[in-house]
Amino acid sequence: MQVIDWDLAVATGTRLVRPGPQVSREEARQAVAELRLLSREAEGHVRDFTRIAAETAPRPATIVDRPGWIKANVEGFRVVLEPLTARMAARRDQTPAIVSAVGSRITGVEVGAVLAFLASRVLGQYELFLPPDPTGQEAAGRLTLVAPNIVHAERELDVHARDFRLWVCLHEETHRVQFTGVPWLREHVRSQMTEFLLISDMDLSTLLDRLRSAADAVADAVRGGEGNLIDAIQTPEQKEVLDRLTAVMTLVEGHGDYVMDAVGPSVVPSVADIRAKFHRRREGGSRLDRTVRRLLGIDLKMKQYAEGSTFVRAVVDRVGMDGFNKVWTSPQTLPTQDEISDPERWIARVHGTPALPGADGTAG
Repeated sequence: MQVIDWDLAVATGTRLVRPGPQVSREEARQAVAELRLLSREAEGHVRDFTRIAAETAPRPATIVDRPGWIKANVEGFRVVLEPLTARMAARRDQTPAIVSAVGSRITGVEVGAVLAFLASRVLGQYELFLPPDPTGQEAAGRLTLVAPNIVHAERELDVHARDFRLWVCLHEETHRVQFTGVPWLREHVRSQMTEFLLISDMDLSTLLDRLRSAADAVADAVRGGEGNLIDAIQTPEQKEVLDRLTAVMTLVEGHGDYVMDAVGPSVVPSVADIRAKFHRRREGGSRLDRTVRRLLGIDLKMKQYAEGSTFVRAVVDRVGMDGFNKVWTSPQTLPTQDEISDPERWIARVHGTPALPGADGTAG
């Protein structure tokens, strides 16, 4: 039983996605080659700065176009949703075949449409969940950069191309360093996502209630309100798990932004110009664009960058980089949402008593 028609999702997404910027074959070849080189360079800068070691050797990023990004994300979704689809398959006798077939096609179109919207905006990502390799072994994560989106952004912002590409790589490589240098982090995120999916109840009345809530969220967002689909469709039990997931993702996204800006001045000469223009771009867009971003929770992601970066900066200023890195000791040392808003609470809990700036000799 398929909850989502994945082939239809890919077909829908690739049909709806907007074409990338006009570039010559040579310009495209050069952009791909440079991004591969810069991703390796960025990983070295990130490891040196963060002091997070990993056994894996630096590898160039995977460079994709917009349809390639859509296909990669559908593969990731299939892996993430596998526990839920397995449970629903076990209940297939409870669902009429026609309902199952129609429902999977509807959700396939919906997923494809969402991915088409995102595929022209995402610059890069670290793919945590990939299908097993040909031997059946679980595949490691993969850093993916979306070349046409990076080229489009650097042209739109009118910034130095190489500087911008390295700046983007610094953020994305931070995620690779996090998830390869902290062995338990990937499985922790996976377990929280699985719990989030499996604690949902699937009875018809609850489903109808969630659909009504989703409709209300759409109407609210169109009116300019704060409604989003993520809040609308989750149960109270899911909200508790989502709060934990939000905290850890705020940490990793904020850490990426912090590292990008901290390392940037020494290796990206025009970083101040890039940051100022990119910040304005994040806040811009048409009313329709802003509405869709709010519905999909993308505005929440933007908030995560800022709040997470502020948390990391405050902790590093107080206890230095080695003191901050205690955050990666275990799931118990991750900050809660309340602690992200109040870094002193995290310092007091993890370090015992608030340390003085530079107490471990690494501040600054």
